[in-house]
Amino acid sequence: MAQGQATKVKKKKKSVLKRAAQSRQRAEVNRANRTRVRTSLRALREAIAKGDVKAAQAQFRETVSALDKSVQKGVLHSNTVSRYKSRLNARLKALSTAKV
Repeated sequence: MAQGQATKVKKKKKSVLKRAAQSRQRAEVNRANRTRVRTSLRALREAIAKGDVKAAQAQFRETVSALDKSVQKGVLHSNTVSRYKSRLNARLKALSTAKV
């Protein structure tokens, strides 16, 4: 099923219709969570690229929080989030030591 498309239901059974509705709702929630994480990651990468240490550190805390919430909600795998956090922290540390 392509992103943003409605689930097509052939059967008119009550249980089938209910599952289709649940699937749509879940997809909408997952999409919102995924968007929140991507936006936060993008903002952090932009702050690091600009070289603004204070803004990058503040955004890093928000991004880590969003990433951890995405693991709890099942949007991202914990190993993926650990990798993201590690790489972002390394870039942030390199930025802060280069500026000092």
